[in-house]
Amino acid sequence: MLGAVAALGGSPMAYTELDTTSLPPEDRFAWWREVVGQGVAPIRITTDHAADFVGRAGFLPLGPVQLTTMSFPSLSSDRPAHLVRRSDPETYELTLILGGAMRVAQERCEARFSAGDFAMWTSSRPYTGQAVSGPEADAPRAVILHLPQALVPLPQDKVRPLLARGLPARSGMGRIFAQYLESLVQQAPFLDEEVAGRLGRTSLDLAAGFLAQQAGAQERLPPETRHQVLLAAIDTFIEDNLADPRLSPGAIAARHHISVRLLHQLFRGRPETVSARIRRRRLERCREDLTAPRLCDLPVYAIGARWGLTDPAGFSRAFRAAYGLSPGEHRNASSREPASSRRRAHRANVSRTLGQ
Repeated sequence: MLGAVAALGGSPMAYTELDTTSLPPEDRFAWWREVVGQGVAPIRITTDHAADFVGRAGFLPLGPVQLTTMSFPSLSSDRPAHLVRRSDPETYELTLILGGAMRVAQERCEARFSAGDFAMWTSSRPYTGQAVSGPEADAPRAVILHLPQALVPLPQDKVRPLLARGLPARSGMGRIFAQYLESLVQQAPFLDEEVAGRLGRTSLDLAAGFLAQQAGAQERLPPETRHQVLLAAIDTFIEDNLADPRLSPGAIAARHHISVRLLHQLFRGRPETVSARIRRRRLERCREDLTAPRLCDLPVYAIGARWGLTDPAGFSRAFRAAYGLSPGEHRNASSREPASSRRRAHRANVSRTLGQ
């Protein structure tokens, strides 16, 4: 039932995953309700699948916040006033819907959500919810970031109108924040407690930036949060434009209406400069493409050009400096390398990018 809890070499892993499939079918739903109540907040849950309930939940402590992943069959939930009075963690439950369809009602507001939407409610007020699957919807899946209300740097009267309302995750700050959460979930099993703790502050800042944008209250954010939000937007812009040979510190600064000097200042707390990050991410993407079966007929120089490295000689030199092999040598060696090793290398790339 428990996922990995210790890293090789000793450092404890932060992520814990629980699922019902190791229990007898008749015990699964009762156990699920208990786990959710302890890990989130006391809540009543009903389902038509109680006789053989299949659910999975992952818990990742992130310093001041916690992230929970869930997948489950169709169900209904509610948190009436007496459960709020019994126990209230005083959190905003900011949720990214990954599958299925959901409905949330709180404080006279009600909204329906589908995969790709953000939803939010508060533990401090009664609410009801429903999650469904069907012919046109996958099984319900969600990522929940539990935000302590006291740490969200926005007044409650600015946040309250966002409760039980559809919040976009496909554009602007919503897209940036959704991509960050999806990367975090992907890397969760491999994060130790120290790294997870550091990511908690970033998670809180990006959540606050997203909510502030939705509430029209960006001016309420402290400077350090605004800087973190700006860095996240810059990181996304870099990832989106790696294939463009014109991507440079000057182009990035112009796109975000800041000076090149300020851009370099923002990167001072990171282990690499802006240009070094662009180069590293381009080379990592080239390294992945060189081993992709669907691109095996594409010449090496064309792989470099796909990611903005249009000078074949320069691409070869940079690749050898980074990996100790030429692009062609890497492609030949990778054809003999187990797929599991390539997956580990990809996870390491994602983890490194997330950690910055």
